[in-house]
Amino acid sequence: MSRTLSLLIGLAFLAACQSPKSEQESSSNNVVTERVKARIDSTLKSQVDAGRIAGVSALIIEKNKEVYFNAFGFADREAKKTFDRNTLVRIFSMTKPITGTALMQLFEQGKFQLDDPISKYAPEFANMKVFVGKDNAGKLILEPTKRPITIRDLTRHTAGWAREEHPELGALVKEADCMNKQNTLAQMAAKLSKLPLAFHPGEQWSYGISVDVQAYLVERISGKPFDEYVKENILDPLKMNSTRYVPVDSTRLAAVYMKGDDGVLQRIPNEKANEFNGKSWPLKPGGFGFTACIDDYQRFARMLVNGGTFDGATILKPETIKLMATNHLSYSVTERMWLPSKGQVGFGVDFAVRLKSPVDAQENAGVVGEFFWDGAASTLFWVDPTNELTAVLFVQIFPFDGQLHNNFRNAVYGIPNPK
Repeated sequence: MSRTLSLLIGLAFLAACQSPKSEQESSSNNVVTERVKARIDSTLKSQVDAGRIAGVSALIIEKNKEVYFNAFGFADREAKKTFDRNTLVRIFSMTKPITGTALMQLFEQGKFQLDDPISKYAPEFANMKVFVGKDNAGKLILEPTKRPITIRDLTRHTAGWAREEHPELGALVKEADCMNKQNTLAQMAAKLSKLPLAFHPGEQWSYGISVDVQAYLVERISGKPFDEYVKENILDPLKMNSTRYVPVDSTRLAAVYMKGDDGVLQRIPNEKANEFNGKSWPLKPGGFGFTACIDDYQRFARMLVNGGTFDGATILKPETIKLMATNHLSYSVTERMWLPSKGQVGFGVDFAVRLKSPVDAQENAGVVGEFFWDGAASTLFWVDPTNELTAVLFVQIFPFDGQLHNNFRNAVYGIPNPK
């Protein structure tokens, strides 16, 4: 290919992905114009055609109107079953914002304050200890926490729990097996409370089991099993009828695929993919576990963008949504695992919160003030209050595909072009 032709193709691509400002100016300030719809179609279809994913769907609501839906590829490639609006996916960590919503309903009722110690409601977490090293005999050296773990620590992932990857505490975490499917939330909490923390509460951001502890607090404070509370107070009022741990119709579940080092997709056997969702287990986690269809999750997102109310159901107050979508993560917290890969974000109540505009084309496109989260199998949603826009992307691919999210966001907003 000649250098001139390459240059022309590059210029054409940049023109197609121009910044959203100019597009909005030409279409009554809407983000999703006809041109953007075509760009989203092209982006998602190209991911399927290139073999990066087996199937995908996306649903966008702007100013209370559906402005985009489409699906490409297969929910089950081997059975030639297309990905469609009825497809169920495992949303993994997109369960977390639902759990946070349940917890904040109790906050609204005055049942707790965010800076209350969790031991006030779950006494097993009193007198926690922090790992600080080993002595000459190889014994763990522990010291009391500088302050108690608070509920705010749970909601922003600063509680201090150790992960299995921890070089010194990982073996203890594995042995405790807190998230064994046979554990109830109370049994999970009892095991977790006996483990030393990896750092003092509030000093680092470390993603993990905190939202499962939130689910346990919902049980303790409300007096109801977590799954029953969520069904009665969130899922049923919002008519999220397909959202549950165990699908009523498992044939609607999409297959899950793993991308190998060679880029080829391999199907994860159903027995493994459906190990958690194939039957009801004692464990009802808050951090993962729900399956949902795309319209269900969009109903949840629309409730958030509408200030807590949707389709006649009031789930939260507007001021509570604002509190959840406000950054609670201090700039003094510099250890943040992979959170910076999401962009220039802070963290609210179970959401990442965008604090600054993208600095370059490699950073995910988006709007300051948006809040969002994603799931391990590469699902994604965000709430853009500025444009009154909510977007949900459903797919089932491992390992987590951040580039897919980047491409989808670029298709919606245009490639970031900082001035």
